[in-house]
Amino acid sequence: MAKTSSIQRNLKRIRLAKRFARKRENLKKIIKNKKLPLTERFEAQLKLAKIPRNSSKTRIRNRCEITGRPHGVYRKLRISRIALRDLASKGKIPGMTKSSW
Repeated sequence: MAKTSSIQRNLKRIRLAKRFARKRENLKKIIKNKKLPLTERFEAQLKLAKIPRNSSKTRIRNRCEITGRPHGVYRKLRISRIALRDLASKGKIPGMTKSSW
């Protein structure tokens, strides 16, 4: 089980990313638009720098929904490999069985 603080920190980053997504996108469009004057693009860059760093999508860590484990997480299921195996052994996932030979 991961530390509760790291799980909460990641949840905060997810909330911030959702809140500032549209604003970041608009500012990045202005910055990349070469037809606009340099001063306007520079002002957009300064505004982007004032937005919280944790609102960036790249700061979000893929974590297991059950345990909070940061490594070995299946993106599609959002569950770590260990939690997935445990659920499969208990028969909670339809069509999945633990292999034995």
